[in-house]
Amino acid sequence: MWLASTALGLSAVGAEGAGPTAALPAAWQQAWESPPAELRPLQIVHGVRPDEATPEAMAAFKRKGLGGIVCNVDFAQYLTSEAHWQTLVGAVAACRQAGLVVWLYDEEGYPSGAAGGLVLKANPAYEATALVYDAAKPDPFSLRPSYEHTHACNNFHAARRYPNLLDERATQCFVEQTHQAYWRRLEPQFGTTIRAFFTDEPSLMAVNLGPLPDSVRKNARVVDPVDEQVKPLPSIPWCDGLPALYKQRYGQELLPLRRSLFVGDAAADREVRRRFWALIAELVAERYHGKIQAWCRAHGVASSGHNLWEEEVLHHVPLYGNSLKALCRMDIPGLDMLSSDPAAVVYGAWMAAALPASAALFNGGRQVMTEVSDFVQQMSGKGPTPLEQMQATAAWQAALGVTEFTSYYGSLGRMVTALEAEKKGVADQKTRQYCDFVGRLNAILRAAQPQPNVLLYYPIYDLWAEYRPVAEPLRLESQSKRAQQLVNSFRELGRRLLVSQVFFALADHEMLAAAEFREGTVWLKGRRFDALLLPAGAELPPAAQAVAKRLAASGRLMQDGDPAKAVDFTRLSQFRPVGCLEPAGDKVVLGRFVGDGRDVLLLVNVGAKAYEGRVRVVNGAARWLQADPATGQITPCEAVDAEAISVSLPANHALLFIGPAAKGPERP
Repeated sequence: MWLASTALGLSAVGAEGAGPTAALPAAWQQAWESPPAELRPLQIVHGVRPDEATPEAMAAFKRKGLGGIVCNVDFAQYLTSEAHWQTLVGAVAACRQAGLVVWLYDEEGYPSGAAGGLVLKANPAYEATALVYDAAKPDPFSLRPSYEHTHACNNFHAARRYPNLLDERATQCFVEQTHQAYWRRLEPQFGTTIRAFFTDEPSLMAVNLGPLPDSVRKNARVVDPVDEQVKPLPSIPWCDGLPALYKQRYGQELLPLRRSLFVGDAAADREVRRRFWALIAELVAERYHGKIQAWCRAHGVASSGHNLWEEEVLHHVPLYGNSLKALCRMDIPGLDMLSSDPAAVVYGAWMAAALPASAALFNGGRQVMTEVSDFVQQMSGKGPTPLEQMQATAAWQAALGVTEFTSYYGSLGRMVTALEAEKKGVADQKTRQYCDFVGRLNAILRAAQPQPNVLLYYPIYDLWAEYRPVAEPLRLESQSKRAQQLVNSFRELGRRLLVSQVFFALADHEMLAAAEFREGTVWLKGRRFDALLLPAGAELPPAAQAVAKRLAASGRLMQDGDPAKAVDFTRLSQFRPVGCLEPAGDKVVLGRFVGDGRDVLLLVNVGAKAYEGRVRVVNGAARWLQADPATGQITPCEAVDAEAISVSLPANHALLFIGPAAKGPERP
């Protein structure tokens, strides 16, 4: 075959113009051969020790292939020990000397927002509050702290009372205790060595997520005693001034309508719930994520981090009001990927990445963060994860838009361990290969723009009306038939798009309302989308419905469960021919990008069996290159015909396909 007879190693494919097969821009080629620190994974290191905060230790860390660290002042005597602060200052200075990137982790453990308890120590009135409903009482409504039966006392770090994200005073106190403290000691490093703050799983606490397993609970730290006599009750988040804000916005008194927030199927009940959660979503986005974002921007760094329970769209209502809206108030929105089984993407993990990737897309940003680990495998006794599965897990996330990899992989080890291993002559090839793999992905993709061309409607507007708080751990089965239909349809549509290699983004009703209709397609934030998919049962508000109606008239609106607007995945895959896989692979993930006038495809086999097929490229198949981020090898593609190239993907393997420079303007 032509591929076999003309295969070229990495060194044979040079800068553009060097020969008939040379097609990479010089900057891409240089980054591919030697990915710089900002393209590589960052190791999460909680509490750098004095013997680690040295240029020698950091240089050894860099030789492992990592690009930097996510760190914090030591958890012991958190934010109050001057000795620990000086250790951190030394560690950041050593990172700067070694050419490593630093992100700052903003909490003592998690969830973020508490400043290790200092926020509530400053003012106990800042504690998260819930309105609870006890139907057995004559007056069923009361306010109480959101602590027992919530994530605050059921997380792996510590049972600790938690501040109220709806109270801007609490967030301001958190910023003063945390962000300002880092600024006072590390100001010269902000915007240079220090690039971002990482906030970890902040949330509203007025929902029961279930208890910890007994095996975990017996070893969990308890900062604030848990009152076992507190009765689990249906609850919703609350704050001072909430009734006044509701009346100001909607012209109604909220207190007489409280029962509708918990029960009732009438249209009036549903409207109260929808209004309430819309208000909550705005307050969370503005008073927590937005306030931190504003501080970070004013101090030359990015706000980043991730939310909680990304894969469960129902839970987005009580945790954030609207998780997508909250993520849109991060400069580098992110996700938490606890599993390194690459096939997890097919079974729901796609949503965890699609949310922050969509937020970045519509914010005009490119960077998307993942906190990645093999936590699930380690907890089940199946870890550590093999290298090829770690790489495939990184690759499918990159295909969906992720660029910043913050790592909890235990196999990567700590800095002193790396230095000691070097002294013993022990090379950590697994770490180096993983970091090189991520760096090569970013060498091609980070400066390129994702090209999703289908919108999947994020049905939070409908779920606001449907959501009924429950006392027991929240499960979809406790909700209305319509809520179940919406969630199940949304999940299945996303899965089918993924396994059909249709590159998509998520949009809520507010985003749709801001979209434009041009020549039969919808344009959002300057990007063209060929179709809009609605989950079964979704009902758009008027402004979004106006856009949907125009799409329906052009045959570009599809709705699950509606025979007149049936979802045609084959048609969706053919709207943009570049990237159309033949045959479709139910374990192959596609990312489509454009950079420097070139089409770039990332194909990832997340399954246990090899895939063989072809992919349509349209633009001169004989001039495409195939780049393997695992080996660093770049070769000409095997052209099947003028518009298709051969694809051969072993299990848990990823390949980049890079097209020639296009003539004319870059694609929308």
